[in-house]
Amino acid sequence: MFKAFLIKYAEIGLKGKNRYIFENALVDRMKEALAPLGEFEVIKEQGRIFVQCPDEYDYEEAVAALQRVFGIASICPVVVIENSDWETLTRGVRDYVETMYPDKHFTFKVEAKRADKNYSRTSPEICRDMGAYLLEQFPEMEVDVHKPSVRITVEVRTKSYVYSIVIPGPGGMPVGTSGRAMLLLSGGIDSPVAGYMIAKRGVSLSATYFHAPPYTSERAKQKVVDLAAKVAKYAGKIKLHIVNFTDIQLYIYDQCPHDELTIIMRRYMMKIAEKLAQQDNCLGLITGESIGQVASQTLHSLAATNEVCSIPVYRPLIGFDKQDIVEIAEKIDTYETSIQPYEDCCTIFVAKHPVTKPNLKSIFHSERKLEEKIDELLEVAMNSVETIIVD
Repeated sequence: MFKAFLIKYAEIGLKGKNRYIFENALVDRMKEALAPLGEFEVIKEQGRIFVQCPDEYDYEEAVAALQRVFGIASICPVVVIENSDWETLTRGVRDYVETMYPDKHFTFKVEAKRADKNYSRTSPEICRDMGAYLLEQFPEMEVDVHKPSVRITVEVRTKSYVYSIVIPGPGGMPVGTSGRAMLLLSGGIDSPVAGYMIAKRGVSLSATYFHAPPYTSERAKQKVVDLAAKVAKYAGKIKLHIVNFTDIQLYIYDQCPHDELTIIMRRYMMKIAEKLAQQDNCLGLITGESIGQVASQTLHSLAATNEVCSIPVYRPLIGFDKQDIVEIAEKIDTYETSIQPYEDCCTIFVAKHPVTKPNLKSIFHSERKLEEKIDELLEVAMNSVETIIVD
């Protein structure tokens, strides 16, 4: 029945003279999302974006694809009426109601938007006359202009569009309009959600995963690739860097106090991620940290890891409870993958009693014990990075 979708956006409408840049980015992201499903045409027209559908397509798949495009506030499946003269329009709206609502016992309101200012009726006149016409055609329906159960919207342009279904979109800003950042992606629940949250604000993603064979398996690595693929459904193509961190971890484990292992390892992860971020022209690092969730995420610990970075570190989950994060993970379909029992390198060398308030002077003192080999190990790790494009 539906041969087109009307796409509505929210924040983009506030962008003033730069709005066209965000509209164009949204159109491009929509085309990318719909391309695997058929020959859809995405058109901008007078502050609206329309998707023209092919003769045969999967409605549910098309809606699901659009619901993963950041920047879309809502998706309205529309019936297109090619001729906008009043007789054709009323007949088209009547047929729409007849098809959509077999049971006519409901309250309704007609809403109209007249983009064609030369049309024979104004918007209030369309609402009034169309409502009267529908009551005449379907006496069992009732008008309720305050709290109707069905809102029948008519938009009059060069063509006319009729709809009453409004499907929520993901909101946010089109990916690619806010620069690029490097996500520290582990196999846990938090970091994929952090990637999703920052992509929702228009940020393109690269990602870094720290692998520690033979202590972490190939299945653990594949789990992270799978998580990246799930995030990529929303964020678009992700450049995933896989870093072999084993030798660095073992060296830190041998040389440094065990209560400081997590902080020192984390600091070297941040150093490597920053180097990769600079290679990918990223403007910051993203982590899934939340204050107080584990010992390495106290304010003292976060300050200690931040100290090694010269670019900003963004933590979109910083004030979230764990249940808040789990709910988003379930919504974006990363949760079941994240809880698979394949450990990442962050969980292999965890101390029994990690320091929760690390002292930077003590950390510097411990890191001096690494000076003999750490630069060489960092260089080897950087030179052996495996890079995968996840789409």
